[in-house]
Amino acid sequence: MTKYNHIYRNIFKRLEDNLDQKFPYHNSEHTNLVLKRAREIAEAEGINGRDSTLIEIAALFHDSGFLISREEHEERGCELAEKELADEDFSEEDIKSICGMIRATKIPQSPKNQLESVLADADLYYLGTDEYDKYASLLYRELKDFNPGLSDEEWVKIQIKFLESHRYTTDFAKINLEPTKKVHLERIKRL
Repeated sequence: MTKYNHIYRNIFKRLEDNLDQKFPYHNSEHTNLVLKRAREIAEAEGINGRDSTLIEIAALFHDSGFLISREEHEERGCELAEKELADEDFSEEDIKSICGMIRATKIPQSPKNQLESVLADADLYYLGTDEYDKYASLLYRELKDFNPGLSDEEWVKIQIKFLESHRYTTDFAKINLEPTKKVHLERIKRL
């Protein structure tokens, strides 16, 4: 990543300076966490070299579309990546791969290859951790800001439906995150 530190700094500065405060979940902290988790999963999955770099770049851009619009933010993030990475030493194929990973984070997630699976699992890593409540609370605040009528009861139903339908796709996440995610689901069903 050293070669691309300027991309990292540029994206983070823009996320920190320009993201609306209505995004307590989708912010620079989330992007940094997804980047860290993507590196962890990629390493565990035996991904390195150029593919690892592509995953990291995709992680940086995966929610950058929020700088433009909340709606279809994955597509806006791809547009930013295509524009900004064209001046770097990324091939058309590399940029297509990066955009595929960004699109794979759209809910419901549908990764089509291993790299897309890594980023999709990194984006929702928190579902299978002890930090679930912290990040779910931030997401609830964000959603409530856009939909003030969202009740606690509706939020519980949303969480249950989402946790029941979500599937991790990397071996790492299936082994290390899925069991804790199931515990959260059972706990939330009892609320």
